[in-house]
Amino acid sequence: MVALVLFLRGQMQPAEQTAEANTAVPSFTLVKEANGKYSMLGQASWYSRNSPGINKRTANNELFRDTEMTCAIWGAAFNSRVRVTNVKNGKSIILRVNDRGPHGRYFRQGRIIDLTKTAFQKLSDSKKGLIQVKVEFL
Repeated sequence: MVALVLFLRGQMQPAEQTAEANTAVPSFTLVKEANGKYSMLGQASWYSRNSPGINKRTANNELFRDTEMTCAIWGAAFNSRVRVTNVKNGKSIILRVNDRGPHGRYFRQGRIIDLTKTAFQKLSDSKKGLIQVKVEFL
């Protein structure tokens, strides 16, 4: 958890310290919960084997399977669990972290997590592409 907070602190610099303030500061919210744990509010997307640029293996070197209940997120330990909740409809799932992402350019735009297509479909219609979510670190 400390690594996550330190990682996020490095990403969330004051605008006056960045050369490109509009693109360098991510548009997500880091929230400290009453229990002392952190959660994030931002956007989630999905990816599958058919998505362009997807590797056969995840960052922790297991075969990528878009039918698994897994996700890609920065700063969380591999095999840790996160609860992802669609803020519009209240649907929630628990996922295992096995990859890193979203890509930096999307992270800076507020995309905080990539879900497998199967996981995304449990929260929303995959035709939406992006949804607002809350990510809790379990």
